[in-house]
Amino acid sequence: MAITGQLLALRDIRLTFGGAPLLAGADLAVSAGDAICLVGRNGSGKSNLMKIAAGLIEADGGERVVTKGASIRYLAQEPDLSGYATVLDYVTSGLSPNDDPYTARRIVEALGFTGAEAPGTLSGGEARRAALARVLAPAPDVLLLDEPTNHLDLPAIEWLEEELAARRSAVVLVSHDRRLLSKVCRATVWLDRGVTRRLSQGFDAFEGWRDTLLAQEEVERHKLDRKIAAEEHWIRYGVSGRRKRNQKRLGDLGTLRRRKAEAPRAVGAVKFTIDDELEATSKLVIEGRKLTKAWGTHTVVQDLSLRVMLGDRLGIVGPNGSGKTTILKMLTGALAPDAGWIKHGATLQLVSLDQRRDSLDPDRTVQETLTGGRGDTVTVAGVTKHVISYMSDFLFKPDQARTPLRVLSGGERGRLMLAQAMARPSNLLVLDEPTNDLDLETLDLLQEMLGEYPGTALVVSHDRDFLDRVATSILAYEGDGRWVEYAGGYSDMVAQRGHGVRAKGATAAPATAPRKAPPAPAAAARAPAVERQRLTFKDQHALKTLPGRMTELTARVAALEARLADPKLFARDQTAFQAAAAELGQTRAALAAAEEQWLQLEIRREELEASGRA
Repeated sequence: MAITGQLLALRDIRLTFGGAPLLAGADLAVSAGDAICLVGRNGSGKSNLMKIAAGLIEADGGERVVTKGASIRYLAQEPDLSGYATVLDYVTSGLSPNDDPYTARRIVEALGFTGAEAPGTLSGGEARRAALARVLAPAPDVLLLDEPTNHLDLPAIEWLEEELAARRSAVVLVSHDRRLLSKVCRATVWLDRGVTRRLSQGFDAFEGWRDTLLAQEEVERHKLDRKIAAEEHWIRYGVSGRRKRNQKRLGDLGTLRRRKAEAPRAVGAVKFTIDDELEATSKLVIEGRKLTKAWGTHTVVQDLSLRVMLGDRLGIVGPNGSGKTTILKMLTGALAPDAGWIKHGATLQLVSLDQRRDSLDPDRTVQETLTGGRGDTVTVAGVTKHVISYMSDFLFKPDQARTPLRVLSGGERGRLMLAQAMARPSNLLVLDEPTNDLDLETLDLLQEMLGEYPGTALVVSHDRDFLDRVATSILAYEGDGRWVEYAGGYSDMVAQRGHGVRAKGATAAPATAPRKAPPAPAAAARAPAVERQRLTFKDQHALKTLPGRMTELTARVAALEARLADPKLFARDQTAFQAAAAELGQTRAALAAAEEQWLQLEIRREELEASGRA
């Protein structure tokens, strides 16, 4: 029997690392049916709060209360699969006697495994997916999911959304995927400067609420500054004869100064400086014709032709293993195609951010990474800055300058990659999964940076919201090595093609639905009597006119698709593009309705002919 009411409570949780308080009175209450997103900047303590909730680490102070009998499952960032023969063994070992083994196998397959894989052969991302299957396979009362979409492709992310929405478990979710947070969560807990604040609304309302709270803090800080200034003026120029009263006001001033010093400050914003002096000599950046690439007998790219112009932001989407990174390498010249040709514009200067952070030396310090090991200055857009100042632009503290990279969090390494890239002149940015491990604020500023960047960007991402915000066109995987470019962002692509990214090997729906074959005579004989009545005049007229109507609608769909296939339309006239996309959706719906009506009438006509009553 399911437990109702409160399942888990953390009260006044305190945790200190290295002398600085990480959590300074954080609370978290989880009741049956809750769907909570826990948000906050990288390094704010979200993962540690989740581990305390899971009972994996002890807090320095505060209280953790778990309702008797409530089961809690936590998604580990670095799971240990040693000691298990297969992935399925690892997943099913976490089941209780009352759990359904079939559910475990279904989830394993949904996350891209057969179940027979040996854990020792898995990559870090595959191990994370196996750990996700292990926590989802049972039916716990509370699910604690820390960045569950890392290393998932778009089909798996959309599957996870549906899976979480259908579950009865309470969910606490940490994620940078805005679309996932918006669809799954109904309450938001903001962890900021060691304390938590709760909003009884989903993530869509969070950012406006947060900005309002920060604006109120700024007003209060301004009032306090004015009061301190007034007291300092009185101390300097007030009547000195009233010693006792003066001593009291001096004490009050000291109290005010301590309040200001002790008040938690909102963490500053990341600052990006773009070198907009680097000019391209041609508007054409990359052109590819009839590109084909195969690995053995598997063709990942077949007859791909496209042009990337100055200022374009090309998003590349597809399931894992479809060839997204292969396309990036071909477009940038790092990999030669088996057939076809690539032409680059003149003076191409490329900066790349890879998803595995392979270019970062774990034994180097933050300062050495940014300066190249030479001195203590960084030159950005022709301006020389001290490395400590440049680090602060990306939310690094001065005492982290000599910190080796191996002790940085994933989010901090992501920010360091951005800082390193922005310090180099470029007119082409190549971003392979740039959103992994970045917090929401850094994501916002990366989006702003791409909006202001004067060059061109190639972006591989599974983050739908990020692609909607930055992409001017989407190159989407259509199966069997075929790739098609759509104007606009991810949602615009979905509107044009009628569906999102499907799992590899799934069959794409045709532009117009195929007509079903009429039922066999035996099936018609079993149809209810009401279905075997004679066709009315209206039905007969519809049977005659609907084929013509479907032909007209099909032609209109083709015309709209051809118009929207022009990548320049979105940049030239966004209003016309949006109107065409909306009309395409309506026309497709009308075509589907006409086909469904014709199909039902045709089946009835066939049944009536078979029964001799047409």
